[in-house]
Amino acid sequence: MNKLFTVITLACSLLLASSAMAQDCCMNVPAAKLTKEAAALVKNMTKTQGKGCMFGHHDDTVYGIGWENEEGRSDVKSVCGDYPAVISFDLGGIEQGNANNLDGVAFDKIRDEIVKQYNRGGVVSLSWHLRNITTGGDAWDTSDSTVVKAIIPGGAKHKLFMQWLSRVSDFLNSVKTKKGVKVPVIFRPWHEHTGSWFWWGQKLCSADDYKTLWRMTVKYLREHGGNQLIFAYSSGVEPQNEADYLERYPGDDCVDLVGFDAYEYESHKDFVDNLDRMLRIVDGVGQKRQKLVALTEAGYEALPDSLWWTGTLLPALKKYRLVYALVWRNAREKKNHYYAPYPGQKSAADFVTFYKDPYTLFVSDLKNMYK
Repeated sequence: MNKLFTVITLACSLLLASSAMAQDCCMNVPAAKLTKEAAALVKNMTKTQGKGCMFGHHDDTVYGIGWENEEGRSDVKSVCGDYPAVISFDLGGIEQGNANNLDGVAFDKIRDEIVKQYNRGGVVSLSWHLRNITTGGDAWDTSDSTVVKAIIPGGAKHKLFMQWLSRVSDFLNSVKTKKGVKVPVIFRPWHEHTGSWFWWGQKLCSADDYKTLWRMTVKYLREHGGNQLIFAYSSGVEPQNEADYLERYPGDDCVDLVGFDAYEYESHKDFVDNLDRMLRIVDGVGQKRQKLVALTEAGYEALPDSLWWTGTLLPALKKYRLVYALVWRNAREKKNHYYAPYPGQKSAADFVTFYKDPYTLFVSDLKNMYK
């Protein structure tokens, strides 16, 4: 009887220890201790909310319509004479040690462009469309519904995934000015999770596993020098209310900014309705939880509406307290896959009007964001 009691006690102790280790790995995220530049950026972005909205564009300075890797060039700048206040890039491919990201942009080039945007006084956001670790497919490969379970603690691919995450950490910590200042970035992992087109999407993992993945990511990056990182939680347009939006929210201790991605497709009315509903939701969440708020991705492919900027986007932005609104890339390798105007594009004149509106902020409008 005593032996049986001892075995049961030992087994329970091991189970509790295992549980505690999992809690330590997944739930106890270190408190954010931001660099002075990152802390200043958060403070100054907070001040802009309700007073103006920064305009952003993905991959703005690395390629555009009919060009690539031309120093200082930007489709946005060619149209309005100014750089976007926010430029975003993607880290997809860095997890495998690739020299170029999923869109063929060299990571060395991305590093340089991040520093240049910082030196202009602008802001940088980074997304991560990483590969599917179990199938070898891309981020859109949803053929295996066990990927998230496989990479969180206890999963068969956890150790390999942590190696992937270490490469992200190494890159982020390598982005420094000549004076050694680590450039603050808004890091936006595991985005559009309310849909199911990425392998971390809603139908591909449980809410608890998604939260564990998020918290594990933040924990690792913070513990490995990521004190320049501002973390953005970014859904799609699927949530109908705050409860839906927060169903997979990983916690206030590891989120600095709340946002969502929204694109106009066939139905203009659906886009306007979704945009207004989601702006209302995230603005409410941001105010209640004291988080920054942004339209983290948006756009209308090929911009067939010549008045889209002032007729659709700007009125929506003015109704809510947004830090920034960012449109997607101007692909140089795909026909009609662009979301910002270029010289001669039918919405270019309207974009200039959008640019001149006092509410829209571009790089020249930003003053001392890091001080």
